[in-house]
Amino acid sequence: MYWDFILRIFIACVLGGVIGLEREYRSKEAGFRTHLLVALGSALFMILSHSGFGEILARGDTNISLDPSRIASQVVTGIGFIGTGIIIFQKHVVRGLTTAAGLWVTAAIGMTCGSGMYLIAVSATVMVLACLEILYLILRRFGTRNISLTLSSSSRKNIQRMICDMKDEHIDIDSYEVKELSHKNDTILVTVDIKMRGDRYEARIFDFIGRYEDINIDKIE
Repeated sequence: MYWDFILRIFIACVLGGVIGLEREYRSKEAGFRTHLLVALGSALFMILSHSGFGEILARGDTNISLDPSRIASQVVTGIGFIGTGIIIFQKHVVRGLTTAAGLWVTAAIGMTCGSGMYLIAVSATVMVLACLEILYLILRRFGTRNISLTLSSSSRKNIQRMICDMKDEHIDIDSYEVKELSHKNDTILVTVDIKMRGDRYEARIFDFIGRYEDINIDKIE
């Protein structure tokens, strides 16, 4: 019996690790080790939930009852705390939602392995990977990206002209902030949050900013 349980945990580790590798490749907040541990822990809790108290029940005490779903249900609640730690709100953009949802599904896959339903667990893993990769390629090609630009210039007029030209180029501006750095020869630092479509946004940004001799790109996020 114990070898069967070990097999369930091992398969959960493999499936969780596969999803974690994809997240690691995309340089996300939670990667290979996190997803592997979540899947392993979920499978272990599931095994404990439905098979960990057999000796107590074997005593025949009528005052003791077993609810196999009690521990398993707490896994769903507990994984929410990990997901909350991954989701961040930065510069008007929510980041980490997909990775948090991936951890939630990885926990479900681990619990499915813990129940011995390997085919369902493998099928779910394939669906998760297809969702993450295929949708990533589609959204990268056709979706809208939130981009933060940090620019520097010595002329406020050039900055104002650039902002106006962005609107003419149909570049959506969420917000921008202008700071004067007097200790750096009156340099003006500008942070602009924009939205752009397509996967060649960097080339388009460099081409657009390159029109202005006095504006330099310090950072693109």
